[in-house]
Amino acid sequence: MEKQFFNPPDTHRPRGYTHAVAIEGGRLIFISGQVALDKDGNLVGKGDLRAQTDKALANLVAALAAAGATPADVVKVNTYVVNYKAADYPIVREARARIFDPHKPPASTLIGVQALAVEDLLIEIEAIAAIK
Repeated sequence: MEKQFFNPPDTHRPRGYTHAVAIEGGRLIFISGQVALDKDGNLVGKGDLRAQTDKALANLVAALAAAGATPADVVKVNTYVVNYKAADYPIVREARARIFDPHKPPASTLIGVQALAVEDLLIEIEAIAAIK
């Protein structure tokens, strides 16, 4: 399977993501939105976006592993942040930088939302991975 990462010269230079990723061959894995709940369903980091982001990403990595993938296989990620503000961006970006290759980051969308499915959740992260 081949993955190609595209950042067209006529667009702005992305910070922590790639404008377009193409795959040829292989298998796609769709990871549902991961949140800051532990294995018993308890919220981790109430009111703390940094702690919730770290836990959501840890859950994302676990879901990828269960399907035979790693963060390096992720080609697209969507992130939803409750009551998003510009000060939240560095928190999310720094956490993502710890798991995604800075030279080949996935295509990405970050969306501010009013609320998520469960009260007190601040972030939800879903992904698409491609493997052989």
